[in-house]
Amino acid sequence: MKKIVIYPGSFDPLTNGHLDIIERSAKIFDEIIIAVVKKNSKKKFLFSAIERKKLIEKSVVNLGNIKVKIFTGLLIDFAIKQDSYTIIRGLRVLSDFEYEFRMALMNRKLNDNVSTIFMMPNEKYTHIGSSLIKEVGMLDGKIDDYIPIQILSEVKDKINDEKNK
Repeated sequence: MKKIVIYPGSFDPLTNGHLDIIERSAKIFDEIIIAVVKKNSKKKFLFSAIERKKLIEKSVVNLGNIKVKIFTGLLIDFAIKQDSYTIIRGLRVLSDFEYEFRMALMNRKLNDNVSTIFMMPNEKYTHIGSSLIKEVGMLDGKIDDYIPIQILSEVKDKINDEKNK
C-alpha cells in the first residue's frame, strides 16, 4: 500500500522552513500532497491559492513524489478523498504546539483513522513564518535566506506591488 501524507497550510508564501519539512517528508513517504488552503477567514492572503500552488510547484520541481492541490472544507475530508491517513504538521516554536495539538485532537475526533505527525524544521528556520516574512519584506528587510531561491524574485515583486498600492 502506498504511503501518502498530506502537508496542509496556507503557504503564503512558501518558506525554506516549509521546504525543509517537505524535503524530509519526501524521504519517508511514497507521496506527499501539499494541500494549499483556498480560504481562511482569519487570514488575508498576499497570493491567490492558484499563485501559491504554482510557487510551491516551482520550489519542489526536483522532488518526484510531490503533488500540490488546492482544497476547501475540512482537512480530514480532503485527506480521506486523497486516500491518505496521515497528516504532517510543522512545529516551529512552543506556541505552535498548543494550536496544532488541538487541531490534531479535533481531527482524531472527526476520523480516528487519520493520524497527525508533528515535524520540526531545521533550527535555522524555527523563528520564521510566512507572516513574519511578509512583514519584514514590507518594511524593506532582507528575506533572501528564508524563501526558496526558485521563487524569491516573484515573492519580492508581489511584496513590492502590495507596498505600492
